[in-house]
Amino acid sequence: MSIIRHHSNQRMSQIVIHGDTVYLAGQVADDAVADIKKQTEQVLQKIDALLAEVGSDNSKILSAQIWIASMGHFARMNEVWDAWVPQGQAPARACIEARLASPDLLVEIGIIAAR
Repeated sequence: MSIIRHHSNQRMSQIVIHGDTVYLAGQVADDAVADIKKQTEQVLQKIDALLAEVGSDNSKILSAQIWIASMGHFARMNEVWDAWVPQGQAPARACIEARLASPDLLVEIGIIAAR
């Protein structure tokens, strides 16, 4: 079974497909000075676009890994997440407090989905 990579550079690929499974790199907001809700919205928009590019969508997400800079952001991040996940289609999920690549980034989300 082949492995297909999209939007790749020396370090990483934004999308990797193996069979009917889609792996997305961790996505972060473009506007790192925005609040947690806006950053989460931007990340989810990026995920939507990447999944659509390979024939998937947020109803087919199998697993999500969410890293947030502070658990103090948990409730506000979940407000955006809960509105985005289709009813009855919640993936397996973990949310971890972590220091992200830039101190201005508040959330990063990695996704595994079916096609």
